[in-house]
Amino acid sequence: MSDPRTVLVPEGLEGERVDAALARLFGLSRTRAADLAAGGGVSVNGTVVGKSHRVRAADLLEVTLPSAGPSPTLEIIAEPVPGMGIVHDDDDIVVVDKPVGVAAHPSVGWSGPNVLAGLKAAGYRVATSGASERQGIVSRLDVGTSGLMVVCKSERAYSLLKRAFKERRVEKTYHALVQGLPDPLVGTIDAPIGRHPGHDYKFAVMDSGRHAVTHYTLLEAFRHASLLEVGLETGRTHQIRVHMAAIRHPCVGDPLYGADPVLAKRLGLERQWLHAMELGFEHPGSGEWVTFTSTYPADLHHALDVLAAG
Repeated sequence: MSDPRTVLVPEGLEGERVDAALARLFGLSRTRAADLAAGGGVSVNGTVVGKSHRVRAADLLEVTLPSAGPSPTLEIIAEPVPGMGIVHDDDDIVVVDKPVGVAAHPSVGWSGPNVLAGLKAAGYRVATSGASERQGIVSRLDVGTSGLMVVCKSERAYSLLKRAFKERRVEKTYHALVQGLPDPLVGTIDAPIGRHPGHDYKFAVMDSGRHAVTHYTLLEAFRHASLLEVGLETGRTHQIRVHMAAIRHPCVGDPLYGADPVLAKRLGLERQWLHAMELGFEHPGSGEWVTFTSTYPADLHHALDVLAAG
């Protein structure tokens, strides 16, 4: 079984290789995109092309994605993750500062680095609760989103934090650079999110979706974009990206949700400008409220510097 997807190449991806364009447009890993092209699953304007083919604006890009089948058992294989920082470590939890391009855990179709493999390579033991490939994971970040994640090392910590996330007793604060200037400057987006009916790896605001609430506050306004502080009440997949796109202010560098690739290229961005800045919760061991913070990685800093320079 297969699942064909079709999209017109936007102007900002003019001259990109097919594998890079697929990765940006469909949220695939670069390796998976290259594998699809090598298997004859990618065509441009009706002609099958290889991974190194260069696309042009307005090309009709078609890719055949394998349909989801039974999930195989995934093993966590130790693999160092360069740039992954350890913000906090104790008997119950380890708080990780995840770099961009790193998944939370192994998954079908992802052959790149992941947090659990990095922790295993560094000698950390995590809770065995949950699916085998998600041991200790109580919340996740997208591959293209950097910042803070907590992984549980004890079974008790896993149980308590899993419940805390479910009951919305965890404070999750992000910074997002979005296109344009939101009106109002401080607002709440309360709109249900579900899987997009026509696109794999994409979500949308839809009546049949799950309840989702996002709060935002303007931190700084630039000529073409705005830096926001974003707080989440819920934790739906792609929630910030979907909600900001729904009010016509997509995250800069996020073509999957309608961002302008030309602006992303000018700012040197190869992913959405979105960073998990702060994480606060009741510590599962001590019961005390703890808060952890992160700083912007280099690519996000650079984008802000370019905007500030005019």
